[in-house]
Amino acid sequence: MTKKAGKEQQPRRAPATPSLFDQARDELFSHVLRCGVIEALPEHQKEWFDDTMSYLIERYAGLTEEQVAQLRSLGERFCQPVARRTEPAVAAS
Repeated sequence: MTKKAGKEQQPRRAPATPSLFDQARDELFSHVLRCGVIEALPEHQKEWFDDTMSYLIERYAGLTEEQVAQLRSLGERFCQPVARRTEPAVAAS
């Protein structure tokens, strides 16, 4: 086999391992989708998040308080309905 001129083969890199925060975020979003918490009443969502965040804190003990707060905020925003933009209809001329 011959190498193409000007191109050197580079060793393959192992895929990057997600950070602890990324793993916890992905697991939280997965739980939200599986548990149907998006359709729950706000008071049930709060209770669900309280329980789920306790679980994630135990499972991902290396997370900082700031990261835990950020996770909860992301999860709660993920559960909010999509805000639709209301633009005035353009009249046809």
